[in-house]
Amino acid sequence: TLKIISTPIKMINNVNVILMTSLMIDFDYGDYAPANSTDVKEFSQVFLAILYSSVFILGFIGNGLVVCVLVKHRNQSNLTDICLFNLALSDLLFVFMLPFFSHNTRVGQWTFGDFMCRLISGSHHIGFFSSIFFMVVMTLDRYMIIMHAHRVARYRTKKAAIILTVLVWMLSLFVSLPDFIFIQETKESQKFECDYPKESKVWEHYNLFTTNVLGLVIPVLVMVGCYSRIIPRLVNMRTAKKHHIVKLIICIVVLFFLLWTPYNISLFLEFLQERGIILNDETWYNNVKLSVAVTEALAYTHCCLNPIIYAFVGEKFMRRALQLLKKLITTKSGSVTTCSPQMCWVL
Repeated sequence: TLKIISTPIKMINNVNVILMTSLMIDFDYGDYAPANSTDVKEFSQVFLAILYSSVFILGFIGNGLVVCVLVKHRNQSNLTDICLFNLALSDLLFVFMLPFFSHNTRVGQWTFGDFMCRLISGSHHIGFFSSIFFMVVMTLDRYMIIMHAHRVARYRTKKAAIILTVLVWMLSLFVSLPDFIFIQETKESQKFECDYPKESKVWEHYNLFTTNVLGLVIPVLVMVGCYSRIIPRLVNMRTAKKHHIVKLIICIVVLFFLLWTPYNISLFLEFLQERGIILNDETWYNNVKLSVAVTEALAYTHCCLNPIIYAFVGEKFMRRALQLLKKLITTKSGSVTTCSPQMCWVL
């Protein structure tokens, strides 16, 4: 009796499996069809090449102007100006590498050789980390000067600023050393790539860790922690500019979080796929690759916004920039109002 009952049950189960498989194969995705590898590649070739070129042009102009203004007024520089100068240098180093990545994306392979592969990758990460580290330093400096002005005023000297600058650049170099050492030109599928070889793939996990922790988590925690203490103090100040400064601070934190978080999440999803922790079929693989490409390009636009956020919103810097532009062009600039001495260092 058991054999007679079990036989049709097995037949029914087999039919169900066949029907489900057929439905999955014949299902029409319509407008939600997953991207294939060719679509991702063609999209990246156009989208990344255009966006990288745009970021390079805008970043070069904005950060170049910051460097020119601060060099011209170097005798009047303070700790904030020195941090701004190095932040602009970091972003310039970062954007100078983008044309190489744009060309690599456009032609579909690395064509600059092994030495340039190591140099470009390492320099790219130095610019990335130093830019974020200097933003953290500026946040801590604002916190100390607003919350503990009397204690730290005598320590905010040019000598201290230079020492701090050297330490930040050395830390950025140290974090980026694996790129100089282990990344190399590799050949795969008859094409050259600039990547870690298979025997050094463990350093990709190191890159993921440093990018997420040093490039996002710690900076966001520092910014939120410091500015959450600064904003109540500014609100209690009797100045008409307090609302402008509070909005600026919120803008700094929100833009940094919105531009960098999607990229870091995409990198983490890519890591989980490679480890087999989450689904890794062709559809998910290509969509995550597409997500990394788009969010990476959007995150890189932050280096174009740094001059606007940290420099051009300050009336003191804006006045200096207009004075410099007057010498470069013959047209007259509009009048710029000066800020009060108590608020210039905040801007």
